[in-house]
Amino acid sequence: MMLTWPKFNTPFEPTLFYWLGGISVFDREETLGAALWVYNPNDQHDREQIIRKFVLSRFDNLSYRHRFLLFKILEDSLSLSGFDFSTQFVSDYDANTFLAWDEAEIIDPRGFFEDVLRLASEEWKNDLRKASLEDRSTW
Repeated sequence: MMLTWPKFNTPFEPTLFYWLGGISVFDREETLGAALWVYNPNDQHDREQIIRKFVLSRFDNLSYRHRFLLFKILEDSLSLSGFDFSTQFVSDYDANTFLAWDEAEIIDPRGFFEDVLRLASEEWKNDLRKASLEDRSTW
């Protein structure tokens, strides 16, 4: 058995970059970009707003199991002391990936992801607990 995307019969195999999908403004600069660019991702208060409103809310339609897997990828990446989180903010125009802020604009990329983990653990507390009690091999 394998966890699939909701509404699709495609395996759910998230990557760390999925966390930044909510701030990907490619072809949405005038709408999403305009909404995001009023915030400063290096200001703690603004960063929390960005994460709550644009990053975490993007996963509202996912199940507790999906959220758990996303959380584990983030947690595992943060456990690697030498991991370079700035690479996640690099735009890839060939892949139609353009983030609201690039790697040069985010002063502390690891800190950004640490805040995502902290806020996700707060907002998804019950989901994460529920999933952690299950046998993942049955998903």
